[in-house]
Amino acid sequence: MQSGIELRNKLKLIDHRGYPAYKELKGQYDFKDYVLSIDHVQGDPFAAPSRLSVLVKAVKAGFPASFYDTHAKRVTLQDHLTRLFAAEVSGGSFQAKGSGKSGLLAVSRCGQQVLERTALKIKDGDIILRFEAGFPANGRTINARELDKMLFDILPSCVKKSLYYGAIHQGKLKQAICLCEDQQYIREKLEELSLCAFIAEGAVLPRESGISEKPMKGAVPFQSPDSLKVTLQLPNKGEVSGMGIPKGITLFVGGGYHGKSTILQALQNGVYNHVMGDGRELVITDASAIKLRAEDGRSISNVDISPFIKDLPNKKDTTHFSTEDASGSTSQAANLMEGIEAGSSLFLIDEDTSATNFMIRDQLMQQVISGREEPITPFISRVKSLYRDKGISSIIVAGSSGSYFHVADTVIQMKEYVPIDITDKAKAAASFYPPVESGEEGFPFFSEHRCPKPDMALRKDDRIKIKTVGTCELLLARESVELRYLEQLKDQEQTLGLAWILKYVQLKLLDGKKDLKQISELIEKQIDQNGLESLFERGDVSASLARPRKQEILACINRYRRLYFA
Repeated sequence: MQSGIELRNKLKLIDHRGYPAYKELKGQYDFKDYVLSIDHVQGDPFAAPSRLSVLVKAVKAGFPASFYDTHAKRVTLQDHLTRLFAAEVSGGSFQAKGSGKSGLLAVSRCGQQVLERTALKIKDGDIILRFEAGFPANGRTINARELDKMLFDILPSCVKKSLYYGAIHQGKLKQAICLCEDQQYIREKLEELSLCAFIAEGAVLPRESGISEKPMKGAVPFQSPDSLKVTLQLPNKGEVSGMGIPKGITLFVGGGYHGKSTILQALQNGVYNHVMGDGRELVITDASAIKLRAEDGRSISNVDISPFIKDLPNKKDTTHFSTEDASGSTSQAANLMEGIEAGSSLFLIDEDTSATNFMIRDQLMQQVISGREEPITPFISRVKSLYRDKGISSIIVAGSSGSYFHVADTVIQMKEYVPIDITDKAKAAASFYPPVESGEEGFPFFSEHRCPKPDMALRKDDRIKIKTVGTCELLLARESVELRYLEQLKDQEQTLGLAWILKYVQLKLLDGKKDLKQISELIEKQIDQNGLESLFERGDVSASLARPRKQEILACINRYRRLYFA
């Protein structure tokens, strides 16, 4: 390992040379309090920035082991320090001048969710921080004096103020760790209390706009109906009360703009921990929950949708259903069956984004069109057996059809953003109307073992390019994977993580023998043990990946249009 002084001397030697001479700087340099690694050097000042990392040993960083002795607390500490470094480095970015991206200093921009990222990793107290830097140039000529300022003046100050326990605001860090402990306590209590979700009283669920994740100012604080109120004794916050949503079938109803979709959005995001001040810090949902919806036009490969759709007029096999252009009903059926495959224990459904014929057939339609002429068995006929036989709960938002009153275990009316338990009232009203479907039979047998083969054309490609478009789409070797309807993807770095996972799965794991459940378990185990970094064959790990859930990993694989089966 070389010293910081040797790096400074190298800078003097390459000053005013052509930009490619910057590649001579690759390597590790001891700055006494930390080690700086120049892992990848950009090709020119207009290309993607250079990738750098900083290693601070545990003895110097000084963070108490109790702050990272569990996975959840470690992720919280990593998230907190990433935010601190981002705040510091934002003031130092572009202080060094030059053409193109000269002077850029950047690290992951964390949102309201606490996610595991490659930007910062803590192992045995050692901290590895990955970030990007635009090496300065005048035109395409090296400006080493400006890089000297970045690496010897700006960067050391940012590192010192954000990565050392003695230098940061310890009270705010302690607050973040305590919140994490409380959030995890509630998650673990859900199963014990037979709940699938919990919403603390006082939570702020509405967001300030459709493009913002920040809480709405002046929003009505959440309050629980007495019949559903649960009181918990949290490790740090103490006694907290809120609405416990029991396992089974829960229906949210009410007039338009009264908060039905708002509460469902809060629940679908409750699979993640949130930072202090978000308003949804203690909105905790079963971590395996999946938001189900229709997805016209999606690709489906070899999925058994026969529990919901069979006897199609074209005689197409629905036990191994494939299509390049799914309808609303077939896509929602496939999404549900893939959700079972992904191990979900909770489905979240909004009738506004569902296929009507998948959700229900009313009495009049049944009289006019007989069951023998209708290939779709609606969700209302399966929702009870789905819970009884598969242990999968459902939370459904409905604003126009009362048919689900018959099958719901709990009915909650949202009135001006306040939940009211109207289960008894709804059941009494429903008794005057015949049920649309009986729903008495068990959940049908279906094939669960799908063993995809590798895309051999991809394995022959020496340079597989990856590109992402926000949380909407990724491209793997020019093959587009649509993700815009995976509403629980919250960060574009998760999308990039999915792209690398999909590449790894295609090149390393698919063999026509392992099914998708086994593949997802292998991926989860590998990331748990070795981090997202293990997806990279070389040492120049991307600094901008966030970990997606297993449910989104399998959803991404399922939407890859070159997914082949024997």
